[in-house]
Amino acid sequence: MASKPSVNRLRRLGLASVPALLACAFALPATASDKWPERPVRLIVNFAPGGAADVLGRAITPTMSQVLGQSVVVDNKPGANGNIGISETVRSAKDGYTLLLSSGGAVSINPLIYSRLGFNPDKDLIPVAAVARVHVFLETNPSVPAKNVAEFIQYLKANPGRLSYGSPGPGSSPHLAGEMFKRAAKVDATHVPYKGAGPALTDVLSGQLQYWFDPGPGLKQVEAGKLKLLAIGSPQRSPLLPNVPTLAESGLPGFDADSLFGVYAPAGTPKPVIEAVRNSIAKALEQKNVIDVINGLGATPAPMSQQDFIAHHPKERARFADLIKEIGLKVD
Repeated sequence: MASKPSVNRLRRLGLASVPALLACAFALPATASDKWPERPVRLIVNFAPGGAADVLGRAITPTMSQVLGQSVVVDNKPGANGNIGISETVRSAKDGYTLLLSSGGAVSINPLIYSRLGFNPDKDLIPVAAVARVHVFLETNPSVPAKNVAEFIQYLKANPGRLSYGSPGPGSSPHLAGEMFKRAAKVDATHVPYKGAGPALTDVLSGQLQYWFDPGPGLKQVEAGKLKLLAIGSPQRSPLLPNVPTLAESGLPGFDADSLFGVYAPAGTPKPVIEAVRNSIAKALEQKNVIDVINGLGATPAPMSQQDFIAHHPKERARFADLIKEIGLKVD
């Protein structure tokens, strides 16, 4: 009958096996997320070049590229108030090589105004990181004879239905700001939707549109004297433009049309990839040149936890739901 091994012998065998076990563990093949990124990453921007989303995307990608060790390339996919870019994102592989930079409105508000999206942003997208809180600014073409909000409202009332304003698309924060303004001021004007802020800005500058609610790109034209800035559509004045009054203090109490822009990934993207992207965006938002670009839009950098960014979306949807119902806004 074989004798039982001694306790000391068992201990020696157990200890001897530890290095072997560790070697096996380290020899396991790396997962795809461990190797990510091995090639350039595409950042879909779901609005046209020249708009706030495009400017923000091009501001953060150089630092993201440096941190991640691969190029992060902006790919503009405008149309349908951001739906085209969102749709392409959610149909992409869940491997971290396709990301989305979008306005919060396109993600939060579009489900209220489109009956056939073809995707569910609450289920098909992961909110990864907020980038900036984008404000809207009431600006007019210089041909409009108004120096302040009160005079502008009087001018609109004297010309009911004759003035037009543009926006990056139906349901965008500039569009909703325009509708909020019309109802609060009791005026009538025509909304003209575009495939992004850039084309709308072009037509305000040319005089084809008389005014708009600018998400930021038009501020440089204000500095150049090509547009007139009357007010900001935020609850408080901007520290960047302390002399510009809010619409709330200009006779329209409670006016708030701010929107949070951020980066999203297709649902199912590995958590380590999400964390790596978040880290690269956090680093970008620390760079002075990036902060300067964001401030140049009149916007505010918005670093926050992923949980807070996720929680923002239902709050934003609730904030605009009554207005959308009141005006009967449906695109399809």
